[in-house]
Amino acid sequence: MKNENISNELLPADREELLNELKTRFEENTIRHEGLEWAKVLAKLEADPAKLWSLSEMERTGGEPDVVGFDKATGEYIFFDCSPETPKGRRSLCYDRAAWESRKEHKPATSAQDMAAAMGIKILTEAEYQGLQTLGHFDLKTSSWLETPADIRDLGGAIFGDYRFGRVFIYHNGAESYYGARAFRGSLRV
Repeated sequence: MKNENISNELLPADREELLNELKTRFEENTIRHEGLEWAKVLAKLEADPAKLWSLSEMERTGGEPDVVGFDKATGEYIFFDCSPETPKGRRSLCYDRAAWESRKEHKPATSAQDMAAAMGIKILTEAEYQGLQTLGHFDLKTSSWLETPADIRDLGGAIFGDYRFGRVFIYHNGAESYYGARAFRGSLRV
């Protein structure tokens, strides 16, 4: 699906295709959202075209977004990228704009933070990533940048996670680094 609209609204055919994909994924992965009903999720999605566009961007870049929870305090459904490996359409990115600007040569196309912002989503936090891993095992061959605490970022680092040897690992790297097997997983509240 490619969005050609400047207004970030999906064309009717793209909208229908995305909603069908999301519904199928929702129904095939009930362990991720026990007790939640698709009809209620759908009503929220239909009421917010901008959020639906963001989900289409998550889908387009290989994230396979799915509902992973409901925030009773805000009334929002929480979507995470649930692709088995880190999304293919978001790989080879340094962590943020400052890291991108610090590279003297071989700059990647953009940064994870910039791409997430352009998509209207947020990079998963360490706690969210740990929670995602309780719903299945993700990033067995790849890794995903995570929202990095300011004290680590101030020292030039950034964190990422993966799943190896039966457990979740959180590591660090220079924020300016980028790898073909590392992207980022996003979250969206609707």
